[in-house]
Parts: sequence; structure tokens; C-alpha cells
Amino acid sequence: MSFADIAIISLLGAVLGLDTVSFPQAMLSRPIVACTVTAGFLGAAPAGLLLGALVEAFALETLPVGASRYPEWGSSSAVGGALVAQSPDYSAGSILTAVVATLCMAWCGGWSMVQLRQLNARWAHQRHDLVASGSRSAVIGLQLYGLSADLVRGAIMTAVGLVIFTPVYQRSLTHWAIDATVTRTILIAVAGVAIAGAVHKVFHATTFTGWYFLVGLGVGLAFLVIR
Repeated sequence: MSFADIAIISLLGAVLGLDTVSFPQAMLSRPIVACTVTAGFLGAAPAGLLLGALVEAFALETLPVGASRYPEWGSSSAVGGALVAQSPDYSAGSILTAVVATLCMAWCGGWSMVQLRQLNARWAHQRHDLVASGSRSAVIGLQLYGLSADLVRGAIMTAVGLVIFTPVYQRSLTHWAIDATVTRTILIAVAGVAIAGAVHKVFHATTFTGWYFLVGLGVGLAFLVIR
């Protein structure tokens, strides 16, 4: 992957990372969207969609609320989408490596968001008197500082992820020794457990959710039988 490719994808990752919390919160940072968009930008949208669906299984467990700590899926999904686009042949090793890379960067991205909050708090503390006096320019300035810092954070996380995981991904394409069936089984099983955990939470919070789940499962199985 060339420097120009990394720079362009980092800009895309910056926008996707910004969407997670700051702006516009339009669900662009969801893995199924971000992975597909990034891979599609590189000419491998189907591979990105497959990766996004798998990573989404883990992201469903996450609810970004307030100041809680959670993975950052926007820039990390850009990393995963860019990786899987390098080998859009759906090989088991490449998909699993891309999933692991995305999860690792999501965790690191969550840590970076905590650091950004602390930076925002320091900026706000420095302008406390101006904000308390109702200064419009101080409030707008803090908002612009926060947005700009989050944009830069997303770009840095994407670039770092690509630099670290591109060699790992390329090596997995040529040195993956585990049987493809075993690899896919492990990946699907782990994703299934993650989905089950997320669905279990919903079952305890929403009436009739279990029935909705069974109906959806029945419809999905019917489509499989018809095909």
C-alpha cells in the first residue's frame, strides 16, 4: 500500500471516526457501513460488506452513551475495509486477520477517545471564565477545537492501523496454515456468541423481543430453503 493510499484512506477514516460521537452521528461509523464504504472506495465493496457484517456482530454489544468507555468503530472499520480490499477473494485467513485488526484498532480507538476527552476538559478549564460569562466565541471555539481534534485523532488512528497491520495482513495471505473450514467455523462461532450476548441484553429490556427474533429467524431459514 502506497503512501498516497494510506493518506487518502486516513482522511476517510478521519470522517468515519468523527461520526462516532462528534458529528454528524449519521451511522456512517457502523462497521457494516464503514467497512463497505472503505473497501468499495478501493474497488472491493462485497468483501467490505462481508467484513462489516462480521465486525457488526461485535459492535452490536456496544452502546456509546455519555462518558462511558467503548470501542471506536469508525476509523477501525476503515482499517479493516482497506485491508480486506487488498485480497477480495474471501479467503478464510484474510477475513479473520481483517476482523482481528479491526477489533484491535477499535479498542485502541476507544482509548484514544478517552485521551481526547481529557484534552477537551483541559481546553474547557482554560476558558472556564469566558464560558461562565456567556462568551459565544469561547463556546464556538471549544466546539471547533473538539471537532478538529477528533478529526485528527481518526486520521492518526487509521494511518497507524494501516502501517501496523498491512504487513501482518499480507503475511497472512501467504502463510496461513489453518484449514479454511476450521478458520471459518471459529470466526462464525465467535461472532455468533457476540451476537447472542447482544440479543440477550435486548431480550431483557423489550417486550416480545424473543418472538420477533423467532419470526426473523424463521423468515431467514425460509429464504435459505427456497434458494
